[in-house]
Amino acid sequence: MSSIGERIKFFRNYRNMTQKELGVKAGFPSKSADVRIAQYESGKRIPKGDIIPAIAYALRVSELALTSPDTSSGYGLMHTLFELEDKYGFRVAKIDGRICLKVAATSDYSNRINDDLESWFEEYTKLKEDDITLDDYNEWRYRFPEIRAERTKKELDKLRKNKEL
Repeated sequence: MSSIGERIKFFRNYRNMTQKELGVKAGFPSKSADVRIAQYESGKRIPKGDIIPAIAYALRVSELALTSPDTSSGYGLMHTLFELEDKYGFRVAKIDGRICLKVAATSDYSNRINDDLESWFEEYTKLKEDDITLDDYNEWRYRFPEIRAERTKKELDKLRKNKEL
């Protein structure tokens, strides 16, 4: 899925919403809500300005989930990986005979990226160990980083409450 329209459609279906429901929740007038969403999903129009955040909010996903890079082809994916190399210090490596990606320690973003990857690994491990459901895992992915911030706040509130007791 590469276009924003395809991503909107994917998440709308994931949330079991009609085009009209999404359009109304995103703030469009009821009469034209389904038409606007259909235009975005078909690629006839591209959402601009504050429309992307409104649609993301209505879908309960991160704006970043809607505006993913073009990974619809192998070449598009490779150029996305090259961009990760340029911007964030990702490096291709061979570990135990297998090709993998790693974050170069010299990258300005390496600590943050490593923390984010660690969080992803933890969530994936929970899924594989049946500690969470696939829906829980998808919620984490599609709402990243917002859901991580919400969980951190809950943990901090819990720690504060325990100190007060």
